Amino acid sequence: MTEYRKGPVLLRGRNVPTTSTSGRLLDEQATADWLHGDPWRVMRIQSEFVEGFGALAEIGDAITVFGSARSAPSSPEYEWGVTVGRLLVEAGYAVITGGGPGCMEAVNKGAAEAGGTSVGLGIELPYEQGVNEYVNLGINFRYFFARKTMFVKYAQGFIALPGGFGTLDELFECLTLVQTRTVRRFPIVLLGHSYWDGLVQWLRDTVEADGKIALSDLDLIHVTDDPVEAVERVVALTRDGG
Repeated sequence: MTEYRKGPVLLRGRNVPTTSTSGRLLDEQATADWLHGDPWRVMRIQSEFVEGFGALAEIGDAITVFGSARSAPSSPEYEWGVTVGRLLVEAGYAVITGGGPGCMEAVNKGAAEAGGTSVGLGIELPYEQGVNEYVNLGINFRYFFARKTMFVKYAQGFIALPGGFGTLDELFECLTLVQTRTVRRFPIVLLGHSYWDGLVQWLRDTVEADGKIALSDLDLIHVTDDPVEAVERVVALTRDGG
């Protein structure tokens, strides 16, 4: 039976909604009825920030790792994820993921099996939600923006495995934050030359060539096929002050 968690509430069967809290917040409003309900949403949003801050404030040094929820356990990126999670814990870091299946599960698995702090930040979505079994510190969010704040606020670096729109969204948000010096000392490593090189080449040949970014902005990205190198790089840059 389909299950759906809406904050602390568990829904099943016909009670499962077809929209998410974030979707309803951003939906076009045809009338002014939102005026009477939206101010109360602020309290719920505030509570998500408070709960996130309270749960994560003492996890210590951490690295956020993103990747596809659709990666099979037999895929190379899943194996990379397990290795990355384990190596980060062995280096003294907690790991933070989106808490879902695929690459996220792999990273949480590697971290949990190594005896470390394995964080999963879930999100309420109509057809995809819940945290994987390897998360030992989990938070379920209703609002994407609250969740995305936690991904960055409590991490010292970012590793991206192959992924889709969600991974790209987080990647470019982190790049923007570092490029604008909103956050500092935040290395960004992409795992998988065959997956990421086309994107990096497009940034170089089109975006930089057209003057939309500086050539030095591309130095913010490091691509490798080696999970050991990926972890060593984020560890070196975070501990050496960037």
